[in-house]
Amino acid sequence: MQGEKLQLNRTLIIITLLPLFIFCLSACQYISPYSQFAYEQATSLKVESLALMDEATEPFSNHEEEVKELKEKIEKAYEYAKGMKHNEISARQWEILKDPNRNLLGGFLERWSKESTLGKAYIKEKKKQVGEAFDKIIGLESGKIKKSEIQ
Repeated sequence: MQGEKLQLNRTLIIITLLPLFIFCLSACQYISPYSQFAYEQATSLKVESLALMDEATEPFSNHEEEVKELKEKIEKAYEYAKGMKHNEISARQWEILKDPNRNLLGGFLERWSKESTLGKAYIKEKKKQVGEAFDKIIGLESGKIKKSEIQ
């Protein structure tokens, strides 16, 4: 009698936990693997973006070509992230970062183009926010499983 109850409890535990276990195993398939290229791209664009933001005390027209080139690079990074399978979260982060109607890099560049120059205090605060946004993208990529770690 006692053995039957123990066996029944084990069966119930297995039946209850098996779907969770299967879900956890399959969830690994829904996150794209680590990309060295995406990581290098994000770190490089962070440095380039923050350096360009420092120039916003000068007239936008002096840096219009640099801004255009940076926007193109950011767009390429976004398209790369968007094109990777199971990489929606990273792509969304790039989308938010580049959006001219939001308050990160895209919004900063848009404001700079409209106002011609920006104040040092504003630039300093925006650099902090943009840097943190890049850090989230970089952290998201670096936290992914590398192909060499997959058994």
